[in-house]
This record gives sequence, structure tokens and C-alpha cells, in this order.
Amino acid sequence: MSQESQHGKWTLSDSDEDNIIPPTPPKKPNSEEKAAPQMGSEARQAAHLNQSNPVKYENSSSPAVKRKRETDEGGWNLSSSDDEAPSSAPKVKPRQSRSSPQKKIENKRPPSPHGPAYYKEEPSGFFEDNLSAMSDTYRFYLNKVTGIEKKYNTGALHIKVLFSQFNYCFDIPWMVKQYPPEFRDKPVTIVHGEKRESKARLIQQAQPYSHIRFCQAKLDIAFGTHHTKMMLLWYEEGFRVIILTSNMIQADWYQKTQGLWMSPMYPRLPEGSPETAGESRTHFKHDLLEYLRAYRAPELAEWIERIKEHNLSETRIYLIGSTPGRFQGPDMEKWGHLKLRKLLSEHTCPVQNAEQWPVIGQFSSIGSMGLDKTKWLAAEFQRTLTTLGKASSSSSPGTSVLLVYPSVDNVRTSLEGYPAGGSLPYSIQTAQKQLWLHSYFHRWKAEVTGRSSAMPHIKTYMRASPDFSQLAWFLVTSANLSKAAWGALEKNNTQMMIRSYELGVLYLPSAFVTKRYSFTVSEYSNGPRLGSSAHFKSLLECK
Repeated sequence: MSQESQHGKWTLSDSDEDNIIPPTPPKKPNSEEKAAPQMGSEARQAAHLNQSNPVKYENSSSPAVKRKRETDEGGWNLSSSDDEAPSSAPKVKPRQSRSSPQKKIENKRPPSPHGPAYYKEEPSGFFEDNLSAMSDTYRFYLNKVTGIEKKYNTGALHIKVLFSQFNYCFDIPWMVKQYPPEFRDKPVTIVHGEKRESKARLIQQAQPYSHIRFCQAKLDIAFGTHHTKMMLLWYEEGFRVIILTSNMIQADWYQKTQGLWMSPMYPRLPEGSPETAGESRTHFKHDLLEYLRAYRAPELAEWIERIKEHNLSETRIYLIGSTPGRFQGPDMEKWGHLKLRKLLSEHTCPVQNAEQWPVIGQFSSIGSMGLDKTKWLAAEFQRTLTTLGKASSSSSPGTSVLLVYPSVDNVRTSLEGYPAGGSLPYSIQTAQKQLWLHSYFHRWKAEVTGRSSAMPHIKTYMRASPDFSQLAWFLVTSANLSKAAWGALEKNNTQMMIRSYELGVLYLPSAFVTKRYSFTVSEYSNGPRLGSSAHFKSLLECK
């Protein structure tokens, strides 16, 4: 349905031409039914279509849920790491007339649902930031958001001071324009997981740019995605790693809430240094190299060799990655939520009344987790999230798990209006099969950072004290709430299966201050950074 508003003319759509609505009371689910696969792309890779069905919602506090429409047309592909199983019944394709012509691959990038005139040019001062003057302790930043008060953008970063290689989706012409003109012909390697028509569109976009080459991420397990968002930036004086939650498209950097971690500048090691030189206490160098090797891509061999030659010893965060595969034995703890559990067990300490310290999860997409909470969320995943020290050997059923996900009203009143729901995929087919999840939900609210109306594409997980003044740990990541992203145990817990590539960074107090079991959450001051804990404070207001 096309509508006029202060945001211009826009059309509600997504990869399945869904409408954003809360779930209606479903029929009793059949235990043998399986949800249809929901694979799409935050890249919005197919042109949106006008819709005849109006938006419906019964309660504005309900989570933003999408209803699948019966259509063969592709809308804006909406991504996530969802791992909804395919239907067990074989799919019957409609017979096509022999005389009907085949559709040609559309090489032109689809338009924005906001319309071509939606994005406005910001003054040059909007993008300027003195990186050397920013906090170098935690190195966590939010993105700049167009349309909020200037004070809330103080200390936030824009893509114009950052550049990307690994990501889920790309608008290559827009990305190239974010470089200063004198650097727009520097070599760029893009690591992606696109296939078939979407891959053809991506390659077509890059044709005018001879300095861009591609690396195809292997996706060997069905319904997996290359969801990692990372930059490896090379300078004359060294290199830098940036791990973030934004795609390389303009919409993700305009009026959404995003987060990123930016490493220090890593200098070169003396010539002839061993690979183990320049390691940090968090084993970041080892874990980064292991993650890159997991791609099994010759195109990344040069990067791996160059990273070996640099000193990464100043890194204070831990790397949490996911790579597709089925893992057994010690390899089970290399990736996904078992890697997080291992680190929380080895590098955190038990606290008094730990069951009163809630776990907070905040994300932009939700996958299929089973007919009840014991299938995954309240079982293996909650055991991971509630781990504090080696004494945490089992799940803590008394620990509250608070899940922050925008409601329909959050989306309706956002800076983008209903089109913001295009980046919050949660199909109604899945929602109707896990109504139990709604008791976990809390609305999005970010008053401290002025981002209540900037819908979150950021994904964060944390463990907070009962009064929300302390954090036992904090994680910013590309991983949404899904088994595809975090992994699921199989074969009587002897095997971990992961479908997607993901990457995030874990903050533990022990890596920053000796003999401390928590970070202190302070009020917003001097910009939205981890040091001021502004994002934490915003999430803790979501109750």
C-alpha cells in the first residue's frame, strides 16, 4: 500500500511482500509442520512492489511481525540469520507457458522504498570527527543519525571516516563515494555471500570500478548467510580492524541505530617475527586469523600473511565468530554461543545473587526457535548467556531474560516510518509457532542517546546487575536471535551446527581492569560511547 507522509511516498514491502502486523491468534500448530525458509537480504536487492493490502495491527505494543503474501514477485530482500527449516512437503512449481519469455536479470540496483528524494545531503561538519580525540579505552561507538539533535551525534561515527570489505550487502556506487576522492581508486576486496541473480547484480554494480575484486564466501549449509560485517583497513603506518552492525548501503547509515568497535592502529612487527608475536591477552590475533582461514578462500591469503606481520597486542576485546559447519570435540567451542560460553566461564567471576542479574538481548531479526522455549532459547542458549565463571555449570532458570525488539508503534513513529520495518524481519509464520516468545519482549527505547526514533539494526547482548548500574559483560555483534547465527547442538549435545557467518566483539571487565567483575554503567556524558555506557543506559530503560 502506497501512502503519503512527512517521509515522502513509500510502499510497505519485503522479500515476501509482507505486511508489518502483529500475529493474529493462530490455529493450533501442527507438530509436523515446518516453517517455510525465510532467506532474504538487508541489501534490499529486488525492487519493491505496490501493495493492495493495507497495514493491519491490533495492538501497537505488539512486536513488528510480517505476514507472508502469496506472490512470485520478489520485494525488498530482508535479511537475517534466520534458520527456519524448509517444509517437508515437496514444492510444486507452477507450469510456465512455453511461449512466455524468461525474465532477464535486473542489473540495476533497486530503488529505496523511501523514494529517490528521501536522503538529504548533510553539511560537511556532520561527518567530521577527530578520531584521535575519541575514547581509546573501550573503542565502542554508535553511528551518526540524521534527524536527531546534534548533541546526540557527538562522538558518533559516520561511514565517511570508515571503509568496508566484509559485509552482508553492498551498494557499491554509494560505498565508493564515501571515500575521499583521492582514495577512490585504492584496491578493495569485497567478501560476500551472494548467489545467482543477486551475485550478478553485485558484479554489475562493480563494473565501472576496476579496483574492486570479490571473494565468494562458501555457504555449504542450507539457509545460511554471510552476515559478518567487518573492515580490514590498510595504511602506510599499519592496519586497523573495524567490526560493526551496518551494511554497506545508505539506509543503514542514515536513520538507524548501529554500533561498531574500532581497533587501535596496529603497527608492523620487526621483520622476521614469528606468527605468535604481537598477540594480545585476549588472543585476538589468533582468533582473527582462524576466522579468516575458515573461509578457505585463496583471495584472503594475502590478508592473512599481512596480519601475521603486525602487532595486535593492544587489543582488549575478545572475538566471537560463527562459521558454517558441523563441529565436534574441541572445535565445538571455537564458534557461536559455545565460544561465548567458554570465554564467560574462563574470564568472568561469579557474583552474589547471580540469579537476580538479568540477561538482556537486543537484535533486529528473529529466527525459528521451536514450539516452546525449552527447544533452544531457555536451554542451551540461556545456559550460555547465564554463565559467570567456572561454577556456572548449568542453566539458571531463575535468571530473567529480557529481549528488546521494536513494537509496531516503535516502527510507526520512527524517523523512517513503516519502511523501517523492512530491516526488522520476523515472519508471521514463525511468530505464530512461537507465541511463547512474546512474554520475553520489551520495547525499544533509547532516550539517553536520543535514538528512540532511530530503529535498531545494532545487535547487543549483556548481563546487568539488579539495579542496572553494573554490567558483567557486553557483546556487540552481527548475530541476531537465531540458531543459524549462534549454532544449535545436535547428536545428544556432541555436535554443534552453525549455518551462517557472524562476527562480534565481547567486552569483559578482566581485560580492562584487574580484579574487577563488572563495568560501571554511568549516565550519558560527552558522546555515545561505551566509556559513558550510553547505549547500555538506553537499553536498560526498555523495561
